[in-house]
Amino acid sequence: MKLALYIRHDKLWQDARVLELESALQALSPKFSTYRTGPGGRLDGDTGMLLSIGGDGTFLSASALVGSSGVPILGVNLGRIGFLSENAPEEALRKLASGEYGIEDRGLLHVDVFAPGSDELMTDAVTPWPYAVNEVALLRKGAAMLGVDVRLDGVKLPTYWADGLLVATSSGSTAYSLSVGGPIVMPESKVCILSPVAPHNLNVRPLVVPDGSELEITLQAREEEFSLSLDNRLHSLGTGVRLRIALARFSLKRVRLAGSNFIGALTDKLYWGEDLRNNK
Repeated sequence: MKLALYIRHDKLWQDARVLELESALQALSPKFSTYRTGPGGRLDGDTGMLLSIGGDGTFLSASALVGSSGVPILGVNLGRIGFLSENAPEEALRKLASGEYGIEDRGLLHVDVFAPGSDELMTDAVTPWPYAVNEVALLRKGAAMLGVDVRLDGVKLPTYWADGLLVATSSGSTAYSLSVGGPIVMPESKVCILSPVAPHNLNVRPLVVPDGSELEITLQAREEEFSLSLDNRLHSLGTGVRLRIALARFSLKRVRLAGSNFIGALTDKLYWGEDLRNNK
């Protein structure tokens, strides 16, 4: 199998752990062959898998390179926490060599931006990759809060008065959404999470909706621009635009090593349930 080794920052190609992993994979020839790539790179047509080496930010960047090709991504963790990139290099090498892994589907969000007061699609507004694995975030740029109006499958929700609004996938429940008080959901759950950022309404809570829902969003704002974030990519847009957010027509293929589980990751990385009474 041909493996693409993806690193976000070139200096990591000098990291001893990366060089050791690359050398060990090459030693398994002809079972594996490898080549290097990164942001702005490309995938060879016969690539069987991409190894994202770094943290979750690297994994999100790698997803844009993979696109709709269907090439699965294995997250190899050199970062700090890592839910998408949860696997130590040694574990990844061992289980790749023995074939102890499977492929799971992760949903993505797709964003369309329409010109103010019209149905004209602004095709260049969020190019080149109008998709998000973790979340889409609408955030204020100035001092004034935003009024975020949302229609969920045509039904209007109460206006969110806040610094912004997150629309997160189940994959993103442990990312930005968690930081603003959103719930943790199992990655295989077919849901999206709407979470306001610093809401000025005391009775506003995160809302979990089916991931097949379509969201139409407009803004009430004093400022002329707001920030639209798709995972780790930031765009500036005029506050008069209309957004449509829906599930993408394709999914991201993620490699899951045998023995890994989400509950274990929560316990190890976020110290979930850390309590003297739980120490046996």
